[in-house]
Amino acid sequence: MPFSETAYAKINLALHVRRRREDGYHELETLFAFVDTGDTLTATQAEQDRVTTIGEFAGGIEDPFDNLVAKALAALPRAEGLAITLEKNLPVAAGLGGGSADAGAVFRLVERLHRLPDDWQARAAKLGADVPSCVRSEMAIGLGTGTELVAVENDLAGTAVLLINPRIPLATGPVFNAWDGEDRGPLPRGTAREIALAGRNDLTDPALSLFPEIGNVLDALQPDDPWLTRMSGSGATCFALYATPEARNAAMNRIKDEHPDWWMLAGKLR
Repeated sequence: MPFSETAYAKINLALHVRRRREDGYHELETLFAFVDTGDTLTATQAEQDRVTTIGEFAGGIEDPFDNLVAKALAALPRAEGLAITLEKNLPVAAGLGGGSADAGAVFRLVERLHRLPDDWQARAAKLGADVPSCVRSEMAIGLGTGTELVAVENDLAGTAVLLINPRIPLATGPVFNAWDGEDRGPLPRGTAREIALAGRNDLTDPALSLFPEIGNVLDALQPDDPWLTRMSGSGATCFALYATPEARNAAMNRIKDEHPDWWMLAGKLR
């Protein structure tokens, strides 16, 4: 019988870039949050692992056999295989951790059938900096390259959120390369809400320098009284947090009329 997992969309409520590392990566301090919807993975037991990709953004994955779902399966050896259908609802290269979220969902699927190896966090980190946080998909502070997770008081669960992407794929590498190298200070302390309000995304200006249309998305999110608007990750997706679902829905309907070509997702924080 098929069983499924949601690959929850990841957003960075704050993202502070502290320095460039000698290994080519960047030292980060970020507040990971997850939306209650995203891609869907449906699995059945099979003789060998197999991945099929469908959905609106399936075409954004060039090689379905080399995506993070396949790599996650390969990182978790088992006696029997899994045939997974990935319904790709999240845009690719969008600052939502889509591939990492998909990989995290694979870890949870395997855990349901068997158990994860004791070193699952290290295996997840080898797949990508966001993957360890996506396995549990729980709000957390990410340190180092994002793989070191620290618990945070989550006083934002259930918060209404609207995600918007102007359908511009934006690779992470060029955005980090455009960062000016200035350390603007550490992540604030406090609850998730306090950190989000006092924090920032240091990749916003680099992303805007590459794709100015991100500014149009941020401007479009300003009305309807969101209490926070920000770009997620390295872009180009932006988000707004609202006091009520009604305010979020009003914003979504207004922006849909103004920008029918943009991708949108309404949900709530986990």
